[in-house]
Amino acid sequence: MGIAVEALDHVNIITGDLDGTAEFYADVFGLERRDAPPPLTPQNAQWMYDKEDRAIFHINSLDCPRTYQREVQHGPTGSIHHVALRCNGHDAMLKRLEDKGLDCQTNHIEAIGLRQIFTMDPNGVLLELNYFGE
Repeated sequence: MGIAVEALDHVNIITGDLDGTAEFYADVFGLERRDAPPPLTPQNAQWMYDKEDRAIFHINSLDCPRTYQREVQHGPTGSIHHVALRCNGHDAMLKRLEDKGLDCQTNHIEAIGLRQIFTMDPNGVLLELNYFGE
């Protein structure tokens, strides 16, 4: 059997504003906020679940224990340029971002039927929202 990547599992975001970040992902994307499993606590980790019951964003406080320790800084995410999410509801999302006063940029790649929206989360993580066939 060969080796293959099956799908994006999750994105981990380290933040000084756990509640604000979790609220952003719940409010803007409709993700469900849940406490992370032990030994993490509700005060240091929240996981954001999609409609398929997958924890796609793991949000951790600055003091949350980590298996792999490294320095993190607020703002542009080092070598990671962006996180891409396959989405639906392009026009509704544009309106939601506008209603919330969030900056965004759009792009259209006609050759593959892809419309994109780019926006930042409260921690400076660039999000690429991909809409195929819309």
